[in-house]
This record gives sequence, C-alpha cells and structure tokens, in this order.
Amino acid sequence: MGAQLRIYRRRMRSVKATKKITRAMELISASRIVKAQQRVAASSPYSNELTNAVSAVANHSNTVHPLTFAAINPKRAAVLIITADRGMAGAYSNAAIKEGDLLISNLRGRGLEVDAYLVGRKAINFYRFRNREIANSWSGFSDNPTFENAREVSENLITAFLTDSGENKNGVDELHIIYTQFKSMITQLPVGDQLLPLAKSENHDAEQAAGDHKVMAMYEFESSAEGVLNALLPRYVEARVFNAMLQSAASEHAARRRAMKSATDNADELIKSLTRLANAARQAEITQEISEIVGGADALASASAGSE
Repeated sequence: MGAQLRIYRRRMRSVKATKKITRAMELISASRIVKAQQRVAASSPYSNELTNAVSAVANHSNTVHPLTFAAINPKRAAVLIITADRGMAGAYSNAAIKEGDLLISNLRGRGLEVDAYLVGRKAINFYRFRNREIANSWSGFSDNPTFENAREVSENLITAFLTDSGENKNGVDELHIIYTQFKSMITQLPVGDQLLPLAKSENHDAEQAAGDHKVMAMYEFESSAEGVLNALLPRYVEARVFNAMLQSAASEHAARRRAMKSATDNADELIKSLTRLANAARQAEITQEISEIVGGADALASASAGSE
C-alpha cells in the first residue's frame, strides 16, 4: 500500500510541475495578445484604404494591367499558407493547413497546378513529412512578424506572378493567401483570399470594409493609371501579406492562451483526483496498520491468558 501512495505523490509532483509551465505560457500569451491586437488595429486601415485605391485604379480606368486582369488560360496558382512556428496552440495551425488543402483541391479542380508557399514550421513540417513540393518557405517569425518579413515574402510572390507561367514553371497566374482572421479572443477563423489578380468580389469587399454609407472617393492619376498601378500594387501585396501575418500572430497568441488555460484547468482537476486517490490510499494504509496492531494486541492477550 505504501508503494501505491508513493506512485500517487510522484504523479502529483509531475502534474504540478506541468501546471507551472502551462500557467506561465498562458500568462505570456495573454501579455502578448494586447500588443498583437494593437498592431492589427494599426495595420488594417492602411491595408483597407490601399485596397480601395488599387480597386479604384483597376475599375475606373481603361488600362489593361497584368496585375488586375485575369489570364485567359490560367495554368498555375500560388498559395501562401501562414501557420505557427511552435505548437501548444490547439488546432490553430491544423485549421489553416486544412483550409489550404481545401483551396488547393478547388484550384486543381479547375485544372490549375499549385505552388505552395509556406510560413511557419508547422506547415513546413506537415508538407515535408508527406513529401509534398514546396515552392518556398519561411520560419522563425510567426508570433512577431515584421514588415521586412512581409516584404521578403511578397517579393517572391510578385516575382512568381510576373513570370510567364507558360514559359517558366516558376511562374503563376493567381496568388492566394490562407491565414487566420482574428475576430475576438474567443473566435479566430481560417480564411482564404485571392490577392492577385484583383477579383471583383474582393473590390466589393474592400469598399464595404471602408464603410457602407461612405461616398466613393474620387481619384486623379498622374501621370498615368499604369504608372500608378506599377507603384501601388507591390505595396498592396506587401500590406495585405503583412496584415494577414499580424492577424495570424494575434490568433496564434489567442489560441495558445486558450489551449494553455485548458491545460492548466485539466492539471488542476487531475491534481484533485490524484489527491483523493492518495488520501484513500493513505487511509487504507492507516486502517491496515491499526488492524495489524489490534490483531497483534489480541494475540498477545490470548497468549498471556493461555500461559496463566
């Protein structure tokens, strides 16, 4: 019985040590969420207004630009999937990967070949384990991305988009992005957007994001709409990718905080359960010792009575 009690106490010490780790990670994620939310709130207006400006140039001019008009016979598409570098964030990374698989399946259903661009070790390891081809990958900054990280990713995507897919296998005709949209501390949703060419539905969404009751802004282009597109569209891709990275980072912190809080609560319940089992084992041990003492005393009394 003493051995059983030692096992329970050993397990309790182990669970308490794990609880300290999960509690610390919960507090760290909670402290980082506020800053991540502020960065999302700061970048979203710029991204929305830049999308509006690019949409205005594309829709209110007769300029035929490769970045705003879809290819007649698209052959390849690039999909950027943003996940986490570390685990212990619940189903955060898996949800983004599943959303990416769904989008890739739809693109292949249209007869397009797909190049995967991955951000985060979780997606990279997922693809490598399954021997899937990776066009390019980046890691090490998923929880705290900078604009330089977004620029590096965007330059690779734009270069692939500007390359003729018919003459070069590295060229693509469409750019898509999968990221986790941060809605609240409770809700984070994996979403997929088409970055380029700028779709009509996306133009409408961008105008709605600016406000349903606002008057449509008027733009004048100098010196030409084509020159404005050449200058704006790289910045547009950079802003959209950066905003997606920031939203994914905030979602990662929120998911990790929620997962670690659940782990801490489960550790508390397990400690309570082990405490009850340890108490029961200790009570059984004490009862057995008392029974042995009483039995020994009765035996001595009987022996003394027999000798007399």
